[in-house]
Amino acid sequence: MAARDRRHWGKLGAILLTTTALTANPVVATSAYSQTSSAQNAGTELVSAKIPEGSKLLLSANELIYDRDNDRVIVRGAVQIYYGGYKMVAREVEYNQKNGRLIATGGIELVEPGGNRVYADKMDITDDFANGFVNALRVETTDNTRLAAETAERVNGKVSILHKGIYTACLPCESDPSKPPIWQIKAERVVQNGETHTIRLEKAKFELFGHPIAFFPSIEVPDNTVKRKSGFLFPSMSTSQNLGFGVKVPYYWAIAPDRDMTVNATGYTNQGFLLDAEYRQRFENGTHVFRFAGIDQMHPGSFSADTSDSEHDFRGMVASKGEFKINPRWTFGWDAMLQSDNNFAKTYGLDNLDSTVHTNKVYLEGIGQRNSFEANAYYFDVQDADTDSVAEKKQAIAGPIIDYSYIAPESVAGGELSLDANYTHLTRSSSDFYSVAGRDRFRGLSGDYNRLSAELEWQRTFTTPQGLLLTPIAAARGDAFNVDMSDPNALGTYSGDWQGNGASTRGMVTAGLEARYPILISTQNSSHVLEPIAQIFIRPNEQMIGGLPNEDAQSFVFDATNLFERDKFSGYDRIEGGTRANVGFRYTGTFDAGYSIRSIFGQSYQLAGTNSFGSEDLVGAGRDSGLESTASDFVGMLAVDLPTGLSLSTGYRLDEKSLDLRRADASLSYRSDRWQSDLTYTHITAQPDYGFDRDQDELQAAGALKINDRWSVFGSLTWDINENALSRRGVGVTYADECTEFSLVYYDKRDTDNESAVDWSIGARLVFRTLGDVSLGSTKLTGFD
Repeated sequence: MAARDRRHWGKLGAILLTTTALTANPVVATSAYSQTSSAQNAGTELVSAKIPEGSKLLLSANELIYDRDNDRVIVRGAVQIYYGGYKMVAREVEYNQKNGRLIATGGIELVEPGGNRVYADKMDITDDFANGFVNALRVETTDNTRLAAETAERVNGKVSILHKGIYTACLPCESDPSKPPIWQIKAERVVQNGETHTIRLEKAKFELFGHPIAFFPSIEVPDNTVKRKSGFLFPSMSTSQNLGFGVKVPYYWAIAPDRDMTVNATGYTNQGFLLDAEYRQRFENGTHVFRFAGIDQMHPGSFSADTSDSEHDFRGMVASKGEFKINPRWTFGWDAMLQSDNNFAKTYGLDNLDSTVHTNKVYLEGIGQRNSFEANAYYFDVQDADTDSVAEKKQAIAGPIIDYSYIAPESVAGGELSLDANYTHLTRSSSDFYSVAGRDRFRGLSGDYNRLSAELEWQRTFTTPQGLLLTPIAAARGDAFNVDMSDPNALGTYSGDWQGNGASTRGMVTAGLEARYPILISTQNSSHVLEPIAQIFIRPNEQMIGGLPNEDAQSFVFDATNLFERDKFSGYDRIEGGTRANVGFRYTGTFDAGYSIRSIFGQSYQLAGTNSFGSEDLVGAGRDSGLESTASDFVGMLAVDLPTGLSLSTGYRLDEKSLDLRRADASLSYRSDRWQSDLTYTHITAQPDYGFDRDQDELQAAGALKINDRWSVFGSLTWDINENALSRRGVGVTYADECTEFSLVYYDKRDTDNESAVDWSIGARLVFRTLGDVSLGSTKLTGFD
């Protein structure tokens, strides 16, 4: 073949394989109300085909004709062209170099390198791609979206027009392909402008099950080359007892490449108009988000009387959140909210701000190869309907709280040496104390509190020839305090030895030894590892027990997870003292049939000195813990996994004398292709000193059933066994196919304080793939992700 002919065919291939330049992309048009959408990646782009340099063209046909007199090339019969990863078939192709036109006819099919397929009956295009025409266009993308048009044309190389276009993300019905899809969009004309990068739909309508439900005379939206564009997003709806029915209409504003804003306008039938705006800006080393919201309530009396919800007309808030990378190791950030009253954000369900306690935080973090640093400051915004904000005033303002940890890079005496340090400062305006069962408990005292703590630990593991693992442990810790807080004896009755205010110090040294002896037992069908464990820690008594505030070691639960901890207290304010031994075992068993068992069981003993858990402090941290006696309660855990999908796990604490059940958490779960369920039982024996004068027994259940490939039902409930009442319950149903998702959920909860704005809710969500979603309330249900 002559060089001139090869140039003909190279140009012919390039022209044919840019057929996609004639296909507009109304997929994007349907996502007009979203600044980003998966639809932006669907369909084909209005650009020329990108043929790799040096690509070779392969042509196959039954007949090939050169008309050199008229400068025409014609191929007929089973035409196949392969060029630069593109594949094309047609019945006949004719290229006229004189007028620069190319005509392909008969069963045209183009397969792009990415997998998209373009079909047409006839194509007529100029070789400069400026003008052209396609008849009976059909596009199928790799993400199962469909586009069709009676005709498509390109004008002046800049504008592409589809006539009578149809778009859907639904697959055709297998039994009846002529049946309308679940949803589709039809438009008389779809015009894409390559200069303005916009798509205009003229006389467009949205059809559901073949019936039009929405009509738009004209819509102009960005095309798929535009990643961010100002415009309205999909609206959402909600309903509640005190707010009424609400419709939220978001507007997205693309201010600049590095910043944007979303403004949510929500109208409530009971309370009026809520404005909620969020401004976002990205910098080279981080991001910042600023948000504000406000409403002038029409009917505050709809809320319960004598609550912060009912006593304010205008309500609002401002919030700011940021995070910046100072360098690869250091990060600085904050998260803060200020509101007009203590329950605004929770009542109106502002996303990410409606938790019962919103934690305002400023932080600085640094991470090295063998050390870490963290500095934090906290303010806890308790969101309830109390007009006096009593609970919030009892919360401490904490900051700075500084933590530093370090692990020596080189071994010390053959072992690992580590350092942990903490500095804590907090202040509280109102003391937090209450009386229960004739005792006063002081969860927090008003005033200022400072503590600096540092602890060194060294440990090394030796293995004897018999397989015994011996780990000697040595630790030294020091604490310095400066306290200026109210005297608990002036607030109530305190049986502990309060040391008063001022500066003080304390220290603790520990020498310990841990012995473990793993025993491996193998059988023909299983393997088992039984590991007896014994620990002893020798140390002096804890100093100033009950004489200092306890702010960070109040939450204490003795169970199998901390049985073998050197210091079982949860924070720095208390430190375990006296000589103590921990004894128990771990067991792991695996079976060829797919069964597995894990277990821990043991007990702790106070051998000498003062038992820190049996001594009084401001909150009674060790009281009724199971560690307050010389011999502790028994603690254990058991987990069993079956190949059928059934799993059982339980943690328990048994009285060391009577073996009565003191505390238990048991969970039974099942997983299969069609069914999943979880059943959880919690038991806590009465603890009058903590304000629980009766046993607490609760049962939680959650389950989901997949009826078929498209329909599922799910539900959850929480049952207070002692009250014989359901405290929470919910049920929902979902439908999902390749193009549509639907969820409907009902949920209610028992509000023991009678302060919540909403105690039941109905949520619905309808999602059209590649378009967006419409929602009513929330479709989240307790027990499910």
